[in-house]
Amino acid sequence: MAGSDLNAFERILAALHEAALDPARWPGASALIDEALGTHGSTLACGDGEAEEDYRTYFMWICHRGQRRRDLERLWVETYISRDERLPRLRRQPFYRLFHIADLYTEEERRTSAAYDTLQTVGNAGNAIDVRLDGPGGTRILWEINDPLDGEGWSSAQRDSIRRLLPHIRQTVHVRQTLARADALGATLTEMLDATGLGIVQLDARGRIVAANDRARDLLRTGDGLFDSDGFLFARASPDNDDLQALLGRALPPFGTQGSGGSTIVRRPGALRPLVLQVSPVSRPEADFPGWRVAALVLIVDPAHEAAVDPAVAAAALDLTGMESRVAVLLAQGMSVRQIATATGRKESTIRSHVKHIFAKHGFSRQAELVRLVRSLAGAPWTCG
Repeated sequence: MAGSDLNAFERILAALHEAALDPARWPGASALIDEALGTHGSTLACGDGEAEEDYRTYFMWICHRGQRRRDLERLWVETYISRDERLPRLRRQPFYRLFHIADLYTEEERRTSAAYDTLQTVGNAGNAIDVRLDGPGGTRILWEINDPLDGEGWSSAQRDSIRRLLPHIRQTVHVRQTLARADALGATLTEMLDATGLGIVQLDARGRIVAANDRARDLLRTGDGLFDSDGFLFARASPDNDDLQALLGRALPPFGTQGSGGSTIVRRPGALRPLVLQVSPVSRPEADFPGWRVAALVLIVDPAHEAAVDPAVAAAALDLTGMESRVAVLLAQGMSVRQIATATGRKESTIRSHVKHIFAKHGFSRQAELVRLVRSLAGAPWTCG
């Protein structure tokens, strides 16, 4: 993948981190996705229920070229959700599989359906791609990517880019819904994330630790990878600390500059698997009052407390062969190339070849990128095939 494509992907990931914490940022993230894919826009929605009579929509964000289309959201919710012939069929489809929207209607419906006609004439979505993702708490996510700008069919490169973004779209909604539930229950963010087993550290604008939940405090106290020095967060290994401090610098830029999020790994001694860190800036309020303190969140994933990733899930979601997916999962578990070779009975050169193929398929340049993507699939109970 060209350097410009890699930079575009990193900008999208940073925008998705921001959108997870602040829904007002979603149109900006959607615009970056449109630019990268060459599409008219997209719809992101989340809901639950099987039958029409008990289906509930929690949110629906329709954006065209970076503009939130609340008029279309109202039109769809008030008029077409109950009349759209494809939706009951889509709810029965496997997670993570891409569907051409026209294939979800019969030939007769493509001529007579009011919903499909509106998608074509108003929504720029007559040739859209629909994909379902598993949401938090048994909910389901729908991501609809509107027609290509060039009016042509979908290229394999566009479809590959969509697949590459799916775990990150899923993670955005998972974080967003966790925050929404925290507000609804009157719980703090720290209390909500304590239940997930994640460590969370809150930082102020200078990078000083404001608060940490129990899981994060335990990790900092043991110092096996991360530690607290005079109220600031550091990684034990020098290369990991360089990456961490650079990431924190991007999330906490000088006043007046918008921060960006990202992820990295922090290695630990012995046989312990690396920690995975996700850093996300917290949007400033309109007025920067002196009482406002939290400027960034650091989410810490400890593999010892993390759901396992099924290699079959990784293979289907990331378009990998059986052996490539197995290698990817073992790398995400913190194993080295040598350890994977021993565990699988292959040569180290063979394992390196598999890693090279995985990197080429997804445009990766660093193992941390692969680890981040594989770990985002943890616990995904979706159907492959």
